[in-house]
Amino acid sequence: MATNHHDTGYKELFSHPEFVQQLIEGFAPGEIAGLMDFDTLKNHSGNYITPLFEEKFEDVVWSVEITWQGITQRVFLYILLEFQSSVDRTMPIRLMHYVACFYSELLKQKVVTPGQGLPPVLPIVLYNGAERWTAQQDIYDMVQPEPPAFLRVYQPHLRYYLIDEGRYTAEELDRRQTPLSGVFRIENASASREALQQAVDRIVAIIQADPHKERTDAIITRWLKRHLQWLGAGVDLERLNSLVEDRDMLAENLENWAKRERQEGRQEGRQEGEQLGAEKTKRQTARNLIRLGVLTDEQIAAATGLALAEVHALRTQDRH
Repeated sequence: MATNHHDTGYKELFSHPEFVQQLIEGFAPGEIAGLMDFDTLKNHSGNYITPLFEEKFEDVVWSVEITWQGITQRVFLYILLEFQSSVDRTMPIRLMHYVACFYSELLKQKVVTPGQGLPPVLPIVLYNGAERWTAQQDIYDMVQPEPPAFLRVYQPHLRYYLIDEGRYTAEELDRRQTPLSGVFRIENASASREALQQAVDRIVAIIQADPHKERTDAIITRWLKRHLQWLGAGVDLERLNSLVEDRDMLAENLENWAKRERQEGRQEGRQEGEQLGAEKTKRQTARNLIRLGVLTDEQIAAATGLALAEVHALRTQDRH
């Protein structure tokens, strides 16, 4: 699983306690957030998770005290930053694996003993891909068909809480009035330059009203520079040190970028027609190879330059 700018940019955002608090207060279930004492937030990232499979993923681990019915205990927030472009349907298995690794590490490092028992954990998946998230949210639901009653009690259960950024409308995000909601809004607006400029103006207004204005400005500015680089914005980011102070410079840069894109768009329109023709030929070749029945999907993908998933899809279509 490749890491991209998003993971690392967000990882940096969530190394600051106020952003973890904004995530929980703004986007997690209210009854959970209401029990938390955010002054007790403690960062544990990097100490605990050692996945068995060699997989590059980004996660953040914090703990926070919750008090309910007069009992105070520490709960671990395990936040997985899932910024692939598409939905990973194996997520329940991955999460069960991560939580199991996390618990083993707590025991290995003698943070707890088996006699004391394990601390509760709240697994959160923060996703920002283009498709809406459709994977199951509990490993139990992947066991198909549902086993008979006497077997059910022996099946694993682990549910994660999903925050799918793209599901929130601009209005819903505006109601939240936090720097993090401003970040989500910029992420969601990236397809249109105009929406991006509006989202940037909006986050500047949020930062200006922030009691810790300088700190928030510095954190968000760093994040935005990474985000614009990732978007491929030919924006002069060297001189961008503060969103609040350099706002006009950034607006001008975004405007020039939009103009350039409009000009390139005209040229691309012509090239796109040629590209579509080439794609069609590739797919036809793949279909012919599938019918011959000699090559595997992997070999066909390599021969035609199509994605493996696309070859699978063509094979399935041809079967029907």
